[in-house]
Amino acid sequence: MEKNKLRQLEEAIGYRFHNSSLAKQAMIHSSFTNEHNMDKLSCNERLEFLGDSVLEVVSSDFLYRQYPNKPEGELTKMRASMVCEPTLALCARDIDLGSYLMLGKGEDATGGRNRDSVVSDAMEALIGAIYLDGGFANAKEFIERFILNDVENKQLFYDSKTILQEIVQREYGAVLHYVMVSEEGPEHDKQYTMQAMIGQQPGGIGTGRTKKAAQQMAAYQTIRSLKKR
Repeated sequence: MEKNKLRQLEEAIGYRFHNSSLAKQAMIHSSFTNEHNMDKLSCNERLEFLGDSVLEVVSSDFLYRQYPNKPEGELTKMRASMVCEPTLALCARDIDLGSYLMLGKGEDATGGRNRDSVVSDAMEALIGAIYLDGGFANAKEFIERFILNDVENKQLFYDSKTILQEIVQREYGAVLHYVMVSEEGPEHDKQYTMQAMIGQQPGGIGTGRTKKAAQQMAAYQTIRSLKKR
């Protein structure tokens, strides 16, 4: 990673690395190491493994303290909504993490910088890098600032299809369904755009790499629109 890119990343996350090689490793995808014949341990997968564990501890502690009256089952569901792949990808896009990734040419050409699985893994790798570089307190601060912020909204995003279904049944007495607006790109890199429909009334539109992801975003946008009314 170039120095100016590293500085941009540090400004975006509000953390300055003492060991810049950790930040660089967090941004190296396995496709890059494969393409450049690097040691396979040079990619971000080990940091991702570590960051995933730190994220689980911090999110569990946060929810335990934040919601003292919620039982274990509800806390587990809330944690799942905060650390699942789509939500982490949403958080990663808030800091434009994909633009800092070092990808192989093939992975880059097929939309890897915007792929949920790639950017969510990088988010966990970044947590691991901050933990090793600055300790638990700095990793905790990063997680609380960029992942555990706006808990209710992120849970809404995670449960959007179920929540919208309940709203439609309760308040509209109509059938909720989703229609395809467009399907673009080659087979290995599809981009789907779906629209939620409440009966015959058009709802929100969402885009994703899978139909399910596009439907989830469409449902989320519909709920946000209904809340504003």
